[in-house]
Amino acid sequence: MRRGLIRTAAGLGAALVLAATAACAPGGAGGEAEQTGDQTLTYLYFTDGPDEQATRDLIARFEQETGATVNLELIPYANLEQTLQARLSGGNPPDVARLTTLTPVRDDLVDLTALRPELAGQYLDGMAGPATGPGGELLAVPSDLTLNGPMINLDLFEKAGVEPPTAQRPWRSWDEVVEAAEQVKKGAGTEFGLAMDVSGHRFSTMMSQYGTTVFDESGTQVALAEEPAVAAVTRFAELNADGVMPRDLWLQAGTRYTAANEIFLAQQAPIYVSGNWQVAAFAESAEFDWAAVPNPCQERCGGFPGGKFMGAFKASPRQQLAADFIAFMNSADSQRYLADKANFLPTRKDLIESGVEYSNRDADMQVFLADVQQTPPDTFGTSFSPAFSATSTEMTKVLAAVLAGQQDPAQAVAAFRKGAEKSLQDAAG
Repeated sequence: MRRGLIRTAAGLGAALVLAATAACAPGGAGGEAEQTGDQTLTYLYFTDGPDEQATRDLIARFEQETGATVNLELIPYANLEQTLQARLSGGNPPDVARLTTLTPVRDDLVDLTALRPELAGQYLDGMAGPATGPGGELLAVPSDLTLNGPMINLDLFEKAGVEPPTAQRPWRSWDEVVEAAEQVKKGAGTEFGLAMDVSGHRFSTMMSQYGTTVFDESGTQVALAEEPAVAAVTRFAELNADGVMPRDLWLQAGTRYTAANEIFLAQQAPIYVSGNWQVAAFAESAEFDWAAVPNPCQERCGGFPGGKFMGAFKASPRQQLAADFIAFMNSADSQRYLADKANFLPTRKDLIESGVEYSNRDADMQVFLADVQQTPPDTFGTSFSPAFSATSTEMTKVLAAVLAGQQDPAQAVAAFRKGAEKSLQDAAG
């Protein structure tokens, strides 16, 4: 780790010379903001929990190595877009921000490779592609990857006498998932067999495994295949109608995202489809033995991705320092540290290939890491499409209508397509 930091510091030193050269010059890598030699950065940030302290640790290292100061400005996730828009409109942008989507601020972001050329090509293509501008600009660095997947209550599986899946003996289909869910529900006396967050993003995991996603790899064309999508909606509706899943959860949520973690933690369902961000939370809060298990392979394997980005702004007067900070926070050493402390998945190609060792719940995180390798490319295109957020909301609304008996699966998939096409048009302006 130390050698890596020294190398990073050397790189930063060279970059800071460039920054000093550019000090007080008009313009930077983009926009007309006058550049300054001031070495105090603002980093607008929302936290998922355990990542906050790990981020503060890395900031302290950056400050020690460079002499710069980083003011971490914490805001609730729900306020992120509103806060950013207000600050950009007011001429008071942060220098760096943690982002979930680039769509609302795409035209405001600096080309990072103009300031740190080595950032090109280091990160997963499925995330870096959507962060690339029309001229090849890298508008943000993918800073952490998430992946959806199932977690199971091992105590309930044991009580019911049901063999849990493993990496060596994974579920081969959704039939095997449902069979296990029903057996544990009956044998252990749970209210439900399986819970899934109320989210079009989470349902997209199941739909991908049945063989389709909403958009193509580029995220700019609707690629929804009707037959597998209808099959996924049909199975989803059956599971809710049969009481394997908590039907009221989806009906009462409307279009609001609602997590099903409380159902899993209350041991009302032995299987929970969520994502790797739950690992650190369950390590603290679950009062039973549990494990992450591989996603089932129906027609395709793997999970469904999500993630965060770090971007700098054209209106920032410290663009070079901002790019240096982003490069430091997303170096191999830094991403390895953050992944370990926060149970995050890295976005760097080298770390995905070499793997990461986790000091907390390593076996569970290895399950998610292994599933990254099996996740189809079009799931990245769908998840990071500028049209996916609106499409996902529409999917949640339509699925609730199916559960309420207002639409059949074929009508639901037709509505998915119509919503996706409209969302693409809206995103294109």
